[in-house]
Amino acid sequence: MTDFAIEAHGIVRSFKDGEVQALKGVSLQVPRGEVFGLLGPNGSGKTTMVRILSTILTPTSGSATVDGFDVVSQPDEVRRRIGLAGQYATVDENLTGFENLRMIGSLNHLPKKVVVQRAHELLEQFGLSDAGNRTVKGYSGGMRRRLDLAAALVGNPPILFLDEPTTGLDPQSRQDLWNIIERLVEGGTTVLLTTQYLEEADRLAKQLVVLNKGTIIAQGTSAELKAQLGTTVLALNFASTADADAALSLVADLSDKPANVEGSVIELTLNEGPRAAADALRRLDAAGITVAGLNLREPSLDDVFLNLTGHKAEDETPAPTSRKAAR
Repeated sequence: MTDFAIEAHGIVRSFKDGEVQALKGVSLQVPRGEVFGLLGPNGSGKTTMVRILSTILTPTSGSATVDGFDVVSQPDEVRRRIGLAGQYATVDENLTGFENLRMIGSLNHLPKKVVVQRAHELLEQFGLSDAGNRTVKGYSGGMRRRLDLAAALVGNPPILFLDEPTTGLDPQSRQDLWNIIERLVEGGTTVLLTTQYLEEADRLAKQLVVLNKGTIIAQGTSAELKAQLGTTVLALNFASTADADAALSLVADLSDKPANVEGSVIELTLNEGPRAAADALRRLDAAGITVAGLNLREPSLDDVFLNLTGHKAEDETPAPTSRKAAR
């Protein structure tokens, strides 16, 4: 047994007779017993990667193993060791919660006694015991998503693929699902998580890979990715976009990275935040430009992603109101 639950080397996946490359030579090593995050916007290749690793798609080229088994030549062995939950609940809404889990257990060829016991355990674990005998069509979105995750765990797999599992959930349901994922990892489960929610990646994933247009553009821990950007983000808020535009030429050179400007807010990534903030205020005051608000904070993964790609994680193209100062 290797130290890695999942290994992928040079994965390429093309569509439309090679006209579209969803993945362009992606390599991953996912350690056992932790959450590994694939971060990127829609269209970055995250879901394609999960489908290859879970044997739904075959790679155009490259190789991958899951728990030591090849995803192309040993797909049945891979499927026995994984659970998969996507961004949309796949349970049957005309069945009860219990019936859904029993059906999944039967499809996994588990003994009937084991299936019934496992279904009750999972309903209890996911806070669905009281709703277990109700049809899923009456479940809330959060309840459906919890049931979908429970269904992926019926066979007690050591490796779990979660493809944007909290998409569309309200904040409380998202927190509930995060707590469940953390408990699973504490119990030894390996989780490959794809997400475009940077807060989710920051909280759950020990290691991160940032994908954009089928290519890895950054990787490391959350702290390492933030450290690449700078120690402080200075946000300057102005009364109007005209004031922000006028201020931009005065403060852009305080950072060695392009300033991000959205509406009437300028953000600069800095290594000496307090001194640069004081310098910025002096320059703006001398030019007669009033600052409506100022904030110094640590970089977030949002800042990292914006700096790497030029757009936010949930966007596929730069927002029309966002601009960067040229250097």
